[in-house]
Amino acid sequence: MSHSFSLISTLAIGFAIAWALGFVMERIKVPALVGYLLAGIIISPATPGFVGDVGIAGQLSEIGVMLLMFGVGLHFSLTDLLRVKKIAVPGAILQMGLATALGALLAHCWDWPWGQSIVFGLCLSCASTVVLLKGLESRRLLESHDGQIAVGWLVVEDIMTVLILVLLPPLAFMMGSSQQEVSSAEPLWEIILWTLARVFGFIALMLIVGKRLLPWLLRQVAKTGSRELFTLSVLVFAIGIAYGAAEIFRVSFALGAFFSGMVMRESRYSHRAAIESLPLRDAFSVIFFVGVGMMFDPGILIEQPLHVLAVLAIIILGKGLVAFFLVLLFRYPLHTAITVSASLAQIGEFSFILAALGIQLGILPQEGMSLVLASAIISIALNPFAFASADFVRAFIKKHWAFARRMDARTDPMSLMPDDVDSEFLRGHIVLIGDGEKGEKILSLLLERNLSVVVIDENRTNVESLRGRKINAVCGEASDPAILIQAHIQDAALVIMAVENEITCRKIMETARLLNTKIEAIMPAGTDEEALRLKEENVAASFVPDDLLAKAIVQFAMERYGRQEEEARITKESQEIKKALDRGAL
Repeated sequence: MSHSFSLISTLAIGFAIAWALGFVMERIKVPALVGYLLAGIIISPATPGFVGDVGIAGQLSEIGVMLLMFGVGLHFSLTDLLRVKKIAVPGAILQMGLATALGALLAHCWDWPWGQSIVFGLCLSCASTVVLLKGLESRRLLESHDGQIAVGWLVVEDIMTVLILVLLPPLAFMMGSSQQEVSSAEPLWEIILWTLARVFGFIALMLIVGKRLLPWLLRQVAKTGSRELFTLSVLVFAIGIAYGAAEIFRVSFALGAFFSGMVMRESRYSHRAAIESLPLRDAFSVIFFVGVGMMFDPGILIEQPLHVLAVLAIIILGKGLVAFFLVLLFRYPLHTAITVSASLAQIGEFSFILAALGIQLGILPQEGMSLVLASAIISIALNPFAFASADFVRAFIKKHWAFARRMDARTDPMSLMPDDVDSEFLRGHIVLIGDGEKGEKILSLLLERNLSVVVIDENRTNVESLRGRKINAVCGEASDPAILIQAHIQDAALVIMAVENEITCRKIMETARLLNTKIEAIMPAGTDEEALRLKEENVAASFVPDDLLAKAIVQFAMERYGRQEEEARITKESQEIKKALDRGAL
């Protein structure tokens, strides 16, 4: 058998080393992706031993980005994107501009020409979508409002980076390119116009045609009952549309896959599509991190350690602080600012693409690519720790700075009860925590019975929507005493927690009972044992969703069975009466 199969050998050895190092990292309480990055370095050309195929790894990494972005699109609707546009669009543009300026100034201090400095700054301005999603998933923030803002922010960054990639070649001669052929005879305004037309043409096509066509196609495939055909359909939509978007509209693979998933969300089979593609997304995301590690030359850490530290300072501290203050400037709470800043304190795939294009056009030295790769590796490895320390950072700065306390959720106007609410009305009311799908169903049932309700939710948009429906709502974390006080917890009769997290619910009830010792509580439980334990410890009356479903099914069956018995009895009596009439007995 031939041993020249570079694809098979790269996958087999790369996966094996990544699995081993990922397992070790998890055992020592370090994120597994650090092990994946180390696996890439081990099989890279810069280290002795087996050398994987960098080109193949890079292409497989692109597939991972497509599948991951497709999965994000399945959970991120157009409505979600529009909800965060007021902060995501201006925030991403300002943050990219300021980060580019910081990177350019740093490079110019190294005596680089301004053209090279600007390209280097652009490489530091765009964060990795893959790393962002992994960080949000690990903290269970992907579907939260903070997570939606971070993802929307990255989507805008992706769109901006696509424009930069298209505009860079014709502008290269203005930035000191050593290659004469990169200049373009077309006017700059015409290039920009066509670029914008292509990007927004693709988005319009997906939202107008794709939004109707793709769900219909998936529904037809689902009717065949073939599981493998359904999985193949998901891959075709994710990878095929991403490739077509790149070839026809010149947008990135990531952006094409994202909008493909977003329009597929309209199908009732979107949840199944997400589950079917999950194993592939996980596998190819591992390849992405291995591929990043393969491009890294450890020699840069020895040759230019101060340069690497300076670039890291811009990526982690500079970008993080810029995003932090921009979010606060838009009047969002402190926890949102910390989440977004942690999300953006790294660089990734688009940085590599920009750096490679800069070298190809002769407007970025090879040193720039080495610094970008070194900084990306380290910032990606450190990013999970940034997410893990978010709660500690928030508590620390709130404790030591009055400014942070003012900027916390309590300063958010949505965290204050509207002035026109009658405080007498809020006595003996119900406080409902969490306004997701389950919370909305509970709220509808409570309102149908004309019960007094106050909703607590961390999503500002949800709170604004509820207030628009004349429903009392407060924005913030329910474990914060100030938020509970705004919901008049001291006068409430009952707390209903539509939150499936026992630790969070316990924390909420601990605070609530300090403010109202007589308050009663209801919360969901994962198992019968958990429900019994919560009841015995007097935390809350709890229910198991599966038990409720079973009871509802049995109740429906009994009602149906009872109706059939009644119908049979009436039919039998009618027949007896008819017979009696025929006999003349009546």
